[in-house]
Amino acid sequence: MQTTAVVLEEPGSIALRELPLAQPTADDVVVDVSWTGISTGTERLLYTGRMPQFPGMGYPLVPGYESVGVVSQAGAASGLSEGEMVFVPGAKCFGDDVRCLFGGSARKLVVPGARVISLDSGLAEQGALMALAATAQHAIGEHAVPDLIVGHGVLGRLLARLTLAHGQPAPVVWETNPMRRSGAEGYAVIDPSEDARKDYRAIYDVSGAKGLLNDLISRLAPMGEVVLAGFYEEPLSFDFPAAFMREARIRVAAQWQATDSATVKRLVEAGQLSLGGLITHTQDAANANDAYRTAFEDASCLKMILDWRAF
Repeated sequence: MQTTAVVLEEPGSIALRELPLAQPTADDVVVDVSWTGISTGTERLLYTGRMPQFPGMGYPLVPGYESVGVVSQAGAASGLSEGEMVFVPGAKCFGDDVRCLFGGSARKLVVPGARVISLDSGLAEQGALMALAATAQHAIGEHAVPDLIVGHGVLGRLLARLTLAHGQPAPVVWETNPMRRSGAEGYAVIDPSEDARKDYRAIYDVSGAKGLLNDLISRLAPMGEVVLAGFYEEPLSFDFPAAFMREARIRVAAQWQATDSATVKRLVEAGQLSLGGLITHTQDAANANDAYRTAFEDASCLKMILDWRAF
């Protein structure tokens, strides 16, 4: 089998290539992908060549970990059936000519059935948001929910929605870009300069920006916590005295786990968490070059989805 895939040949260079697919085993499913999301965090770093070194890094590579499609072949031990709609958080099913750091942006994927998540078909392209929703849930985990969120992109909005879905008071959200202050559902979005509070218990930063820690620490209540839930390409630092006076805690939230996706799926299916209104742009996968540039350069683009159904 072969598939058409997005290949990041080198920083700044996107191409569509035909790639071989691994032979599926009894544990695998073959997924005909309908939609893939473009990440403006990790994939932007890959695109610009600023991604810190991780196992599997290198070019050329197939990006993408937000794929939604239909199972076209189901191995006997896969636990799935043909015709099921699933979310695929990346794959490693191509030949040796490309890296598969994420590996989800392709028309067809071979992936272990244990890795995919069954979805209600009514979610359609919104299912691509499962990774970000699970990331937001993982950041919260068993900890204090945010009462301040820094950044009103998709991850920040999902954090705010999850806070409300868990029955907690509405957080405040900071956003410096006026274009991104709209779209709040049950919480306030303000410019940081308008906020004089210095008693936040849990500040969740999803901006990925450097140089914020001192300001965020100064806004904490005693023994408050700053959660680093974005992705940071440069070293972070802070001045010790203010953190010492508050006995501040700093926590890093990493990759989501199966329990996080299960929680998100339950909330979505129960109607307690909406994934609507977060996808702002859709492009045919044949226009992947333009789609990636728009996703990374257009501030009005919250989430770009590639539509593979024409292939």
